[in-house]
Amino acid sequence: MNSLDLGFGIEEINSDVDFLKGNCLPRSAKVTTIESETKSYCLKVASEKISSKWLHSQKRGYCELESPNSLKSKTKLLEDEDSNTRSLPLKSNDLVVSSEKHLRSSRPESTTEDNIGEDFKKIISEISNERSCKYSSTLTTKESINLCTSDKLCTLSEDCTSMSNLTYSRELEVMSLDGEAECDFTDFPEPCEKLPKKTKTSNFAKSKPKKSNCSFFVGDPIPDDEARERWLWRYELKTQRSHDKKSKQNDDEEDEVVLNVECHFAQANIQSRIYNLGDCAYIQGDGKKKHIGRIVEFFKTTDGEKYFRVQWFYRVEDTVIKEVGGFHDKRRLFYSTIMNDNILDCIISKVLVTKVTPRVGLKMSSIAPSDFYYDMEYCVDYSTFRSIEIDNSVKNHHFASPCGSESVPTVATKTYQAELTLLDLYSGCGGMSTGLCLGAKASNVNIVTRWAVDCHKPACESIELNHPETNVRNEAAEDFLDLLREWEKLCKRYRSHNAGRTHSSRSKASTEVEDDHESSTEEFEVSHFVDICYGDPNKTGKRGLNFKVHWKGYSTSEDTWEPAEDLSNCQESLEEFVKDGMKRKILPLPAGVDVICGGPPCQGISGYNRFRNVDSPLDDERNRQIIVFMDIVKFLKPKYVLMENVVDILRFDKASLGRYALSRLVHMNYQARLGIIAAGCYGLPQFRLRVFLWGALPHENLPQFPLPTHDVIIRYWPPSEFERNTVAYDEDQPRELQKALVLQDAISDLPPVTNDETREKIEYHMPPETEFQRYIRSTKLEMDGSALDATRETKCSLYDHRPYPLSEDDYIRVCKIPKKKGANFRDLPGVVVGGNNVARRDPKEKILLLPSGKPLVPDYAFTFEQGKSKRPFARLWWDETVPTVVTFPTCHNQVALHPEQDRILTVREYARLQGFPDYYRFCGTVKARYRQIGNAVPVNVTRALGYALGLAIQKRSSNEPLLTLPQKFSLSTTYELANIHASQD
Repeated sequence: MNSLDLGFGIEEINSDVDFLKGNCLPRSAKVTTIESETKSYCLKVASEKISSKWLHSQKRGYCELESPNSLKSKTKLLEDEDSNTRSLPLKSNDLVVSSEKHLRSSRPESTTEDNIGEDFKKIISEISNERSCKYSSTLTTKESINLCTSDKLCTLSEDCTSMSNLTYSRELEVMSLDGEAECDFTDFPEPCEKLPKKTKTSNFAKSKPKKSNCSFFVGDPIPDDEARERWLWRYELKTQRSHDKKSKQNDDEEDEVVLNVECHFAQANIQSRIYNLGDCAYIQGDGKKKHIGRIVEFFKTTDGEKYFRVQWFYRVEDTVIKEVGGFHDKRRLFYSTIMNDNILDCIISKVLVTKVTPRVGLKMSSIAPSDFYYDMEYCVDYSTFRSIEIDNSVKNHHFASPCGSESVPTVATKTYQAELTLLDLYSGCGGMSTGLCLGAKASNVNIVTRWAVDCHKPACESIELNHPETNVRNEAAEDFLDLLREWEKLCKRYRSHNAGRTHSSRSKASTEVEDDHESSTEEFEVSHFVDICYGDPNKTGKRGLNFKVHWKGYSTSEDTWEPAEDLSNCQESLEEFVKDGMKRKILPLPAGVDVICGGPPCQGISGYNRFRNVDSPLDDERNRQIIVFMDIVKFLKPKYVLMENVVDILRFDKASLGRYALSRLVHMNYQARLGIIAAGCYGLPQFRLRVFLWGALPHENLPQFPLPTHDVIIRYWPPSEFERNTVAYDEDQPRELQKALVLQDAISDLPPVTNDETREKIEYHMPPETEFQRYIRSTKLEMDGSALDATRETKCSLYDHRPYPLSEDDYIRVCKIPKKKGANFRDLPGVVVGGNNVARRDPKEKILLLPSGKPLVPDYAFTFEQGKSKRPFARLWWDETVPTVVTFPTCHNQVALHPEQDRILTVREYARLQGFPDYYRFCGTVKARYRQIGNAVPVNVTRALGYALGLAIQKRSSNEPLLTLPQKFSLSTTYELANIHASQD
């Protein structure tokens, strides 16, 4: 039958479809093999520098196969099981149905026509001569979907002989949604304009089934000129490599781009079922496992083999989240641009896959009935989950690649007017929020740290001193979360409470006073409420909501914390406090926070914890703060989230902590992206590798990671599975990196101080010697760009330039350590080093004693790391970097001594290594200040991240996972960056 005579012929189909673009045929990064033993590997590369990535980043494309005819959905508002908020109803444009209803019968359905005649006999004859079918190749990377052989493909059955009148027309499938039916017309991809990039795939077994299959193409082939327009990349590749029948797409011989194409088709019959381009289907996988993909191409080779090209969907367990995502909806899929060619017989049956517009608060129960749905795309590089925002009402338009290479300007041009609010959880002294705000300001976005929470009082005092505009709460994160819940209830109550008063104008509270003979009640009048908290401020053993009360006739020193239940007759004062608190925004409310940042402590898995639970870290109470952090995000629903943590969350227990954090964000319908960043790459003389996790609401731009600005000396490597998450340049990518910074660049201008220095403030003795020193000495106005009117703030004095004093014994030992590179306890008299690099006492010499009677060389220097360590009493040197700034420097087991002075590095010197400007001051004891600095996120790193955040807020960031920072960004103030940009204009 001539297909042009049908109601839905070739011309009409072609006018209804989008063509496959070249950039939707991706390649994924190849993982460079590294040695399993990190220590031995590090020895080989310790002198190398991060200027290129160990793997190629995947250049991902984008094609949208959705029907322009969106289904009209009428869904019911349902209550969520764990929330008081009502579910958001699906809008009519929230659902786009791709494919057709899933064929639920275990055997092919018979057609109503019974007369086939001679045409079908020919088909049977052709099928019997077909080659045995092969099985499909699969998704890329370690998260790939593995497909394998199976001998359970169907044979020709009696049902096949009942088919007749096979047509080339588009099959119509009706889906009923609340009594409303619509036809499913699925668009084809857009024409391919580029050759496909290489795609890394998993190895899999191939075999030929013993039985033949009832699969064949339907109708006439698509005209050659039309096929070449749709799948241009395949024909171009065929022309380039015409001497090969097949061309491998990558090093895995199973994953091939088939080039000996004879013709293309628009339909296929598989097990008595008509499949169209754009349909979704189950595809044979490992054993009984079935995978899901969308059909984007049907073609026959010159050898007579029948193929289809599939675009894969990921289940959550196929992504980096893996088994940690067991609590996700089993119907949820993730769009991908991974495609490959497979034998037609791999198709098992149709499935109905629905596209849902991603919205935080959308309840699973409100999604229309379907086999599966998807609302995000998953990209392997940087473990990216991102929204798919496409206007399906426009046909044949070219979509921008979601992970493509579109050029977006990264230099700020004008100020973003709105002021955005930030909540800093586990704030410490404020390194993370300070850097984010400075970086955003450099992109002309004004972010203000409105709230900060930390359980350590000295850290809270430091952030209050440096950020007087911030509401700082010295409490545990769990108590803060409970407080937020109670505060929301109070705000809801009094926001609409305009009824008449039921209490006197002055509220009273009663307290009972008991003596030996009787009990009497004394009433105190409440003047006003001062503060609010949740917990146990009076140490009674009972947690709950408490208010700090100022009593009438008493001084502020006599303010007391009172349980909420004891203030039931103080409703007027309570209402005044709540309304004033809402006005002043003393606490954040849901959807009232723009950014949440924080580094939840994971002490149970820290590399400095010898007793960590490496097998099940989520069961360790010390690692529970990741859960609390995500619970706060779930409650407040900020626009953006940034979480920082140690690399060990990706190292122990199969990276369960890192996967959990990523999984929680995705489960809440946040976009997410995970990267590993070395602090030294942004102009600091320390390596310090850390994990950063971005999150963004579905309608926001997902922030990128900033590419390095400086070379860095590599100290150690991330886990091999997450190498592709390391923020670095590709090997073949051009870059202009500044040289790695060393200790001399950071601290050589600081005045000398002694071991006994106690002054809080001293003056500089010399001008800055390096670009870093000039930058780090900048005033606050220069740093945040407030001095753009050329008004110069008076240079500040030097604070916190004092060390933790050594003990008398240690000071004597340190004075005897030579002032040379590599000097350590092995340079002391009475120490010899054997051939196995083990230090021991010289048996020929008498043990030298200190005035205290203790040995000059302590025993722990010989026992630490079995005597092989060179760290006890070791001096840093000017041309070296620090591996990681820790919470407390000690000369017993760390390289912590100043190169030329007999002391450990001062608080200010450590602060510089972390990127804190000299104007930033610290509170508490000297030991507490070291702790604050060691726990902080380096300011230079978060400043670069803040710049990326600012671009995302302004919708000026691209869909690439990485961005290039402006020239000289890391060591230029906002004031200087503005001048540089002005001079370039």
